[in-house]
Amino acid sequence: MRRPPADRGSVSIELAILLPGFIALTLLAVMFGRETIAQSAVDLAAHDAARAASLARTAAQAAADGEAAARSTLDARNAACDVLSVSIDTTGFAVPAGTPAQVTATVSCVVPLSDLSLPGMPGSFTMTSTFTSPLDTYRSRT
Repeated sequence: MRRPPADRGSVSIELAILLPGFIALTLLAVMFGRETIAQSAVDLAAHDAARAASLARTAAQAAADGEAAARSTLDARNAACDVLSVSIDTTGFAVPAGTPAQVTATVSCVVPLSDLSLPGMPGSFTMTSTFTSPLDTYRSRT
């Protein structure tokens, strides 16, 4: 039995209609995957920065160690940040020994999406994370 001539080429038309939607869904999945991976990397970088800063002996050394730790973590995770901002709050070092204090690290990373060309998709998104680590209460601070 032969098909009626009206059905010829219908698969090509269906494919032409469905393919752009499938490509758009794939690009959205890639975008959300990048967002999840970037947020995880920024969270870990903030944690590592706060921890490294809390182990330092001085406020200046804490700021330097925290920023280096954040950059190292993001490099190890291959996080592609167009703009990276690391802020270490070292005001806890001004508190006298014997008083509880803490160091807070805030890491912000602008992740590019320019290689995913889907209409209406943002060109980039910003991931920010903050983590606080306690200073040793009875260690001297300068």
